[in-house]
Amino acid sequence: MRRLTFLLRPSWVILAAVVAVFAYLCFTVLAPWQLGKNTSTSHRNQLIADSVRADPIDITTVLDSSSADDAHTEWRKVTASGAYLPDSTVLVRLRHLDGAPGYSVLSTFRLDDGRLLLIDRGLVAAVDGSRPPPIPDPPAGPQRLEARVRMSEGITPGKDPSIQDGYRQVYSIDTTQEAAVLQQPLTPIPTGERGGYLQLDDNQPGAFTPTPLPQLDAGPYLSYGLQWLAFGIMAPLGLGYFVYAEIRERRREKASSATEPVSASPPPDPTSPETPTTATTPAAPKPTTEARLADRYGRGRG
Repeated sequence: MRRLTFLLRPSWVILAAVVAVFAYLCFTVLAPWQLGKNTSTSHRNQLIADSVRADPIDITTVLDSSSADDAHTEWRKVTASGAYLPDSTVLVRLRHLDGAPGYSVLSTFRLDDGRLLLIDRGLVAAVDGSRPPPIPDPPAGPQRLEARVRMSEGITPGKDPSIQDGYRQVYSIDTTQEAAVLQQPLTPIPTGERGGYLQLDDNQPGAFTPTPLPQLDAGPYLSYGLQWLAFGIMAPLGLGYFVYAEIRERRREKASSATEPVSASPPPDPTSPETPTTATTPAAPKPTTEARLADRYGRGRG
Protein backbone atom coordinates (compact mmCIF):
# COMPACT_ATOMS: atom_id res chain seq x y z
CA MET A 1 0.00 0.00 0.00
CA ARG A 2 2.98 2.29 0.26
CA ARG A 3 2.82 2.91 -3.45
CA LEU A 4 -0.50 4.74 -2.87
CA THR A 5 0.77 7.12 -0.21
CA PHE A 6 1.13 9.85 -2.83
CA LEU A 7 -2.69 10.07 -2.82
CA LEU A 8 -2.46 11.66 0.62
CA ARG A 9 -0.70 14.70 -0.81
CA PRO A 10 -2.85 17.88 -0.61
CA SER A 11 -3.09 18.23 -4.39
CA TRP A 12 -4.53 14.73 -4.78
CA VAL A 13 -6.87 15.13 -1.81
CA ILE A 14 -8.23 18.38 -3.21
CA LEU A 15 -8.67 16.85 -6.67
CA ALA A 16 -10.53 13.86 -5.23
CA ALA A 17 -12.78 16.15 -3.16
CA VAL A 18 -13.64 18.29 -6.20
CA VAL A 19 -14.47 15.20 -8.26
CA ALA A 20 -16.63 13.76 -5.48
CA VAL A 21 -18.58 16.99 -5.01
CA PHE A 22 -19.05 17.40 -8.77
CA ALA A 23 -20.32 13.83 -9.18
CA TYR A 24 -22.65 14.25 -6.19
CA LEU A 25 -24.14 17.42 -7.68
CA CYS A 26 -24.55 15.76 -11.06
CA PHE A 27 -26.57 12.88 -9.61
CA THR A 28 -28.57 14.76 -6.96
CA VAL A 29 -29.09 18.28 -8.33
CA LEU A 30 -28.19 18.91 -11.97
CA ALA A 31 -29.52 15.76 -13.63
CA PRO A 32 -32.78 15.66 -11.57
CA TRP A 33 -33.31 19.36 -12.32
CA GLN A 34 -33.18 18.84 -16.09
CA LEU A 35 -35.07 15.55 -16.03
CA GLY A 36 -37.75 17.15 -13.84
CA LYS A 37 -38.15 19.97 -16.34
CA ASN A 38 -38.49 17.41 -19.11
CA THR A 39 -41.21 15.60 -17.15
CA SER A 40 -43.17 18.79 -16.39
CA THR A 41 -42.86 20.02 -19.98
CA SER A 42 -44.03 16.69 -21.38
CA HIS A 43 -46.94 16.70 -18.93
CA ARG A 44 -47.91 20.24 -19.97
CA ASN A 45 -47.71 19.33 -23.66
CA GLN A 46 -49.93 16.33 -23.08
CA LEU A 47 -52.52 18.45 -21.29
CA ILE A 48 -52.52 20.99 -24.12
CA ALA A 49 -52.85 18.27 -26.75
CA ASP A 50 -55.72 16.68 -24.84
CA SER A 51 -57.48 20.03 -24.47
CA VAL A 52 -57.30 20.66 -28.21
CA ARG A 53 -59.13 17.41 -28.93
CA ALA A 54 -61.61 17.64 -26.05
CA ASP A 55 -64.94 19.43 -26.06
CA PRO A 56 -65.28 22.33 -23.60
CA ILE A 57 -67.03 21.71 -20.31
CA ASP A 58 -68.86 24.15 -18.05
CA ILE A 59 -66.56 26.02 -15.68
CA THR A 60 -68.79 25.19 -12.72
CA THR A 61 -67.84 21.53 -13.20
CA VAL A 62 -64.18 22.46 -12.74
CA LEU A 63 -64.92 24.73 -9.78
CA ASP A 64 -66.87 22.00 -8.02
CA SER A 65 -64.44 19.18 -8.84
CA SER A 66 -62.65 17.19 -6.16
CA SER A 67 -59.08 18.07 -5.23
CA ALA A 68 -57.84 14.83 -6.84
CA ASP A 69 -58.54 16.31 -10.28
CA ASP A 70 -57.01 19.73 -9.63
CA ALA A 71 -53.59 18.93 -11.09
CA HIS A 72 -55.13 18.14 -14.49
CA THR A 73 -57.38 21.19 -14.93
CA GLU A 74 -54.89 23.61 -16.46
CA TRP A 75 -55.31 24.13 -20.22
CA ARG A 76 -58.76 22.53 -20.12
CA LYS A 77 -61.26 24.22 -22.40
CA VAL A 78 -64.33 25.49 -20.57
CA THR A 79 -67.40 27.62 -21.12
CA ALA A 80 -68.62 30.31 -18.74
CA SER A 81 -71.97 32.11 -18.72
CA GLY A 82 -72.43 35.43 -16.98
CA ALA A 83 -71.45 39.06 -17.44
CA TYR A 84 -68.38 41.26 -17.19
CA LEU A 85 -68.14 43.62 -14.25
CA PRO A 86 -67.62 47.27 -15.17
CA ASP A 87 -64.49 49.13 -14.02
CA SER A 88 -62.54 45.91 -13.49
CA THR A 89 -59.68 46.38 -15.97
CA VAL A 90 -56.14 45.57 -14.82
CA LEU A 91 -53.11 45.65 -17.12
CA VAL A 92 -50.15 43.28 -16.89
CA ARG A 93 -46.86 44.94 -17.76
CA LEU A 94 -43.81 43.57 -19.58
CA ARG A 95 -45.71 41.46 -22.11
CA HIS A 96 -44.95 41.19 -25.81
CA LEU A 97 -47.09 41.17 -28.93
CA ASP A 98 -45.43 40.25 -32.23
CA GLY A 99 -42.03 40.95 -30.70
CA ALA A 100 -42.98 44.45 -29.50
CA PRO A 101 -43.84 45.66 -25.97
CA GLY A 102 -47.41 45.09 -24.94
CA TYR A 103 -49.85 44.51 -22.10
CA SER A 104 -52.20 41.73 -21.06
CA VAL A 105 -55.72 42.95 -20.26
CA LEU A 106 -57.50 41.42 -17.26
CA SER A 107 -61.14 41.84 -16.25
CA THR A 108 -63.62 40.30 -13.81
CA PHE A 109 -66.44 38.04 -14.98
CA ARG A 110 -69.46 37.24 -12.79
CA LEU A 111 -70.91 33.78 -13.36
CA ASP A 112 -74.65 33.19 -13.31
CA ASP A 113 -74.26 31.62 -9.86
CA GLY A 114 -72.59 34.81 -8.53
CA ARG A 115 -68.97 33.66 -8.34
CA LEU A 116 -66.34 36.04 -9.72
CA LEU A 117 -63.56 34.84 -12.04
CA LEU A 118 -60.46 36.57 -13.35
CA ILE A 119 -60.38 36.71 -17.16
CA ASP A 120 -57.32 37.25 -19.35
CA ARG A 121 -58.79 39.02 -22.35
CA GLY A 122 -55.59 38.91 -24.39
CA LEU A 123 -52.74 41.18 -25.52
CA VAL A 124 -52.63 44.79 -26.75
CA ALA A 125 -49.64 46.62 -28.21
CA ALA A 126 -48.04 49.45 -26.26
CA VAL A 127 -48.11 52.97 -27.68
CA ASP A 128 -44.58 54.13 -28.52
CA GLY A 129 -43.39 51.02 -26.73
CA SER A 130 -43.92 52.56 -23.29
CA ARG A 131 -47.57 53.25 -22.47
CA PRO A 132 -50.88 51.43 -22.87
CA PRO A 133 -53.41 52.34 -25.55
CA PRO A 134 -57.01 53.20 -24.68
CA ILE A 135 -58.62 49.97 -23.49
CA PRO A 136 -62.30 49.56 -24.42
CA ASP A 137 -64.58 48.16 -21.76
CA PRO A 138 -65.81 44.61 -22.27
CA PRO A 139 -69.31 44.22 -23.71
CA ALA A 140 -72.13 44.65 -21.24
CA GLY A 141 -74.96 42.22 -20.64
CA PRO A 142 -75.07 38.42 -20.56
CA GLN A 143 -72.17 36.70 -22.31
CA ARG A 144 -71.06 33.15 -22.97
CA LEU A 145 -67.29 32.72 -23.09
CA GLU A 146 -65.02 29.93 -24.28
CA ALA A 147 -61.65 29.94 -22.57
CA ARG A 148 -58.84 27.83 -21.16
CA VAL A 149 -58.03 27.30 -17.52
CA ARG A 150 -54.62 28.71 -16.65
CA MET A 151 -52.60 28.52 -13.44
CA SER A 152 -51.71 31.78 -11.71
CA GLU A 153 -48.15 32.91 -12.36
CA GLY A 154 -47.44 33.91 -8.78
CA ILE A 155 -46.33 37.29 -7.45
CA THR A 156 -43.08 38.84 -8.65
CA PRO A 157 -40.99 39.88 -5.59
CA GLY A 158 -40.31 43.60 -5.49
CA LYS A 159 -42.87 44.31 -8.24
CA ASP A 160 -45.82 45.88 -6.47
CA PRO A 161 -49.09 46.86 -8.17
CA SER A 162 -49.41 50.49 -9.19
CA ILE A 163 -51.65 52.94 -11.00
CA GLN A 164 -50.05 54.39 -14.15
CA ASP A 165 -51.54 56.14 -17.19
CA GLY A 166 -54.96 55.84 -15.61
CA TYR A 167 -54.91 52.04 -15.27
CA ARG A 168 -54.23 49.61 -12.46
CA GLN A 169 -51.10 47.73 -13.45
CA VAL A 170 -49.37 44.59 -12.18
CA TYR A 171 -46.39 42.49 -13.25
CA SER A 172 -47.96 39.02 -13.24
CA ILE A 173 -51.31 37.31 -13.51
CA ASP A 174 -52.18 36.09 -10.04
CA THR A 175 -55.73 35.64 -8.81
CA THR A 176 -54.93 36.43 -5.19
CA GLN A 177 -53.04 39.62 -6.05
CA GLU A 178 -55.68 40.81 -8.51
CA ALA A 179 -58.39 40.20 -5.92
CA ALA A 180 -56.56 42.61 -3.60
CA VAL A 181 -55.99 45.16 -6.39
CA LEU A 182 -59.64 45.10 -7.49
CA GLN A 183 -60.95 44.62 -3.94
CA GLN A 184 -63.21 41.86 -5.23
CA PRO A 185 -63.66 38.29 -3.90
CA LEU A 186 -62.31 36.48 -6.95
CA THR A 187 -62.76 32.71 -6.96
CA PRO A 188 -59.51 30.86 -7.74
CA ILE A 189 -59.98 28.02 -10.21
CA PRO A 190 -58.45 24.83 -8.76
CA THR A 191 -55.29 23.99 -10.70
CA GLY A 192 -53.29 21.98 -8.18
CA GLU A 193 -50.67 24.48 -6.99
CA ARG A 194 -52.05 28.00 -7.28
CA GLY A 195 -55.53 29.26 -7.95
CA GLY A 196 -56.13 29.75 -11.65
CA TYR A 197 -57.97 32.05 -14.03
CA LEU A 198 -59.49 31.91 -17.52
CA GLN A 199 -57.66 32.82 -20.73
CA LEU A 200 -59.99 33.74 -23.58
CA ASP A 201 -59.85 32.02 -26.93
CA ASP A 202 -59.94 33.94 -30.17
CA ASN A 203 -63.14 35.68 -31.32
CA GLN A 204 -64.69 35.72 -27.86
CA PRO A 205 -66.69 38.64 -26.39
CA GLY A 206 -64.25 41.24 -25.06
CA ALA A 207 -61.16 39.41 -26.38
CA PHE A 208 -58.07 41.05 -27.81
CA THR A 209 -55.17 39.18 -29.44
CA PRO A 210 -55.09 35.83 -27.61
CA THR A 211 -51.95 34.75 -25.84
CA PRO A 212 -50.42 32.04 -28.06
CA LEU A 213 -50.23 28.49 -26.79
CA PRO A 214 -46.76 27.15 -25.99
CA GLN A 215 -44.99 25.10 -28.64
CA LEU A 216 -45.55 21.39 -28.08
CA ASP A 217 -41.84 20.68 -27.92
CA ALA A 218 -40.27 18.83 -25.02
CA GLY A 219 -37.07 20.85 -25.46
CA PRO A 220 -33.51 19.74 -24.74
CA TYR A 221 -34.09 18.91 -21.06
CA LEU A 222 -33.89 15.14 -21.47
CA SER A 223 -30.57 15.28 -23.32
CA TYR A 224 -29.21 17.78 -20.77
CA GLY A 225 -30.21 15.47 -17.93
CA LEU A 226 -28.51 12.49 -19.56
CA GLN A 227 -25.40 14.60 -20.15
CA TRP A 228 -25.17 15.49 -16.47
CA LEU A 229 -25.50 11.80 -15.58
CA ALA A 230 -22.70 11.02 -18.02
CA PHE A 231 -20.51 13.74 -16.51
CA GLY A 232 -21.16 12.33 -13.04
CA ILE A 233 -19.91 8.93 -14.22
CA MET A 234 -16.96 10.23 -16.25
CA ALA A 235 -15.50 12.39 -13.48
CA PRO A 236 -14.63 9.49 -11.08
CA LEU A 237 -13.46 7.39 -14.02
CA GLY A 238 -11.15 10.21 -15.09
CA LEU A 239 -9.74 10.46 -11.57
CA GLY A 240 -9.13 6.70 -11.54
CA TYR A 241 -7.27 6.94 -14.85
CA PHE A 242 -4.97 9.66 -13.51
CA VAL A 243 -4.23 7.56 -10.41
CA TYR A 244 -3.42 4.55 -12.61
CA ALA A 245 -1.19 6.65 -14.87
CA GLU A 246 0.70 7.99 -11.85
CA ILE A 247 1.27 4.49 -10.43
CA ARG A 248 2.42 3.22 -13.82
CA GLU A 249 4.90 6.08 -14.19
CA ARG A 250 6.32 5.45 -10.73
CA ARG A 251 6.79 1.75 -11.51
CA ARG A 252 8.54 2.61 -14.76
CA GLU A 253 10.95 4.97 -13.00
CA LYS A 254 11.68 2.39 -10.34
CA ALA A 255 12.30 -0.37 -12.88
CA SER A 256 14.61 1.77 -15.01
CA SER A 257 16.74 2.73 -12.02
CA ALA A 258 17.06 -0.89 -10.90
CA THR A 259 18.23 -2.22 -14.30
CA GLU A 260 20.52 0.64 -15.31
CA PRO A 261 24.21 -0.75 -15.49
CA VAL A 262 27.00 0.94 -13.57
CA SER A 263 30.09 1.56 -15.82
CA ALA A 264 33.48 0.61 -14.28
CA SER A 265 36.46 2.75 -15.28
CA PRO A 266 40.01 1.25 -15.26
CA PRO A 267 42.47 2.52 -12.68
CA PRO A 268 44.65 5.35 -13.96
CA ASP A 269 48.15 4.53 -15.23
CA PRO A 270 50.62 6.65 -13.29
CA THR A 271 53.23 6.31 -16.10
CA SER A 272 50.90 7.69 -18.73
CA PRO A 273 51.70 11.26 -19.68
CA GLU A 274 48.00 12.05 -19.87
CA THR A 275 47.44 11.06 -16.28
CA PRO A 276 47.25 14.16 -14.11
CA THR A 277 49.56 14.21 -11.17
CA THR A 278 47.15 16.13 -9.03
CA ALA A 279 44.23 14.55 -7.21
CA THR A 280 41.07 14.53 -9.29
CA THR A 281 37.57 15.37 -8.05
CA PRO A 282 35.55 12.20 -7.45
CA ALA A 283 32.57 11.65 -9.80
CA ALA A 284 29.15 12.82 -8.63
CA PRO A 285 27.00 10.06 -7.20
CA LYS A 286 24.23 8.57 -9.38
CA PRO A 287 20.88 10.30 -8.71
CA THR A 288 18.44 8.16 -6.83
CA THR A 289 14.93 7.29 -7.98
CA GLU A 290 13.41 9.71 -5.49
CA ALA A 291 15.64 12.50 -6.81
CA ARG A 292 14.60 11.85 -10.39
CA LEU A 293 10.94 11.82 -9.42
CA ALA A 294 11.42 15.05 -7.50
CA ASP A 295 12.99 16.68 -10.55
CA ARG A 296 10.15 15.44 -12.74
CA TYR A 297 7.17 16.23 -10.51
CA GLY A 298 8.52 18.78 -8.05
CA ARG A 299 9.96 18.59 -4.58
CA GLY A 300 6.51 18.30 -2.95
CA ARG A 301 5.87 14.83 -4.46
CA GLY A 302 5.37 11.96 -1.99
